[in-house]
Amino acid sequence: MSTEQPQPGPGGEPERDPAAPTDGPGLPEAPPPADPYGAGPYGANPYGGAGGAVDPLAGMPPLASLGRRLLARIIDAVLVGIPVTLILWPAMGDYEFNDSGGGSYAQQTIVLLVYFVYEGLMLSARGQTVGKILMRVRVAMLADGAVPRGGPAWTRAGVYSLPQIVPCFGFLFWLVNVLFCTRDKPYRQCLHDKAAKTVVVSVP
Repeated sequence: MSTEQPQPGPGGEPERDPAAPTDGPGLPEAPPPADPYGAGPYGANPYGGAGGAVDPLAGMPPLASLGRRLLARIIDAVLVGIPVTLILWPAMGDYEFNDSGGGSYAQQTIVLLVYFVYEGLMLSARGQTVGKILMRVRVAMLADGAVPRGGPAWTRAGVYSLPQIVPCFGFLFWLVNVLFCTRDKPYRQCLHDKAAKTVVVSVP
């Protein structure tokens, strides 16, 4: 039987056999690396990491229902259309009678231009029109959930309203535009959302 004692190591402690199991807990594990795509509860990248998202809606508020979006549009159309039509009625009434519908087209154009300005200003200010406020929905940037200030707000409003000014083509484009969200996945975007890179989400 060997009577040799373990030789002390450089620090005065007995040398440990490298193959022997450790008795106590080791060093704490390093924390996981920070997610370079995360940016808060809403601002998390909706597309996920570089490898793609398991759930493309992760980190986003619930998308607004199509019914609430439709009701919001109806409220806004009534809110803008009726007052503008009443204001224009004295002047446009005679013009329509003499021009076989020319006044009606001019009146519709003015209503659409007013609606365009109304929506652009409201979305740029807070991401909501009056109709969207009442229906508790709002427009948000797809990338980070921010209010679509400036260019995105006006792009969205313009793609929705201005093509309708073009006779015949305008109505067909509007119909395709508003129905596009019923088939679009996963964000339920209409064409004006695609153009502005926005989504419509629910407000708590």
